[in-house]
Amino acid sequence: MRLWVGLGNPGVKYAGNRHNIGFMTLDRIAADHGFAPWKRAHQGVMAEGRLGSERVILLKPETFMNLSGQSVRACMDFFKLTPAEVTVFHDELDLAPGKCRVKAGGGHAGHNGLRSIHQHLGTDAYGRVRLGIGHPGHKDAVAGYVLHDFGKADQDWLDDLMRGISDGAAALAAGDGAKFLNAVALRTAPPRPSTGKGEGAPVEAPAKPAEPTSAPDNRSPMQRLVDRFRGD
Repeated sequence: MRLWVGLGNPGVKYAGNRHNIGFMTLDRIAADHGFAPWKRAHQGVMAEGRLGSERVILLKPETFMNLSGQSVRACMDFFKLTPAEVTVFHDELDLAPGKCRVKAGGGHAGHNGLRSIHQHLGTDAYGRVRLGIGHPGHKDAVAGYVLHDFGKADQDWLDDLMRGISDGAAALAAGDGAKFLNAVALRTAPPRPSTGKGEGAPVEAPAKPAEPTSAPDNRSPMQRLVDRFRGD
């Protein structure tokens, strides 16, 4: 069994925030893979389903971001799960918008949701899927930036990212991070279609027109000399 946690803040007010990309991701996975309806449990909302051969619990804590660990701990205790069976989907300021990285363990880098999970689990030994939202450029602008909705210009890359994560969800559940990231990349950075000719392919030069050929000169040497004095 796997527990996948999406981080965000509950309520319509926050639904479109950059900070809620973890919630958005789980919503997409649940919808695409036929998970059971969401229900309230463990201080959050939970949905159950299967990805490949793995049973997966999706959890969106409703304790607000700063207390996310309470919900995660309660769900883990109920299902008797270890930190190694937990993966957290969260926004990442240090990645460009649309980028996705998989990580096991490590610090919380100031992310309040991860900080709370660290505190309640007593360890950092859980998996993370880091979802790039970009950085506003100055640390004083971070709070307003993450609690602001994604803009219209973000919708295309955001949709591609959600599709890619959903495509690769079964691979991630099976523990194949490389295959998962490849599925994401096929959506977010698809290969360019082939034109049939590689760059720098030699171009055939146009054929040179054939030079006209003159008729054979059958004159005798004497006749050529006479004609020369006549001006040919």
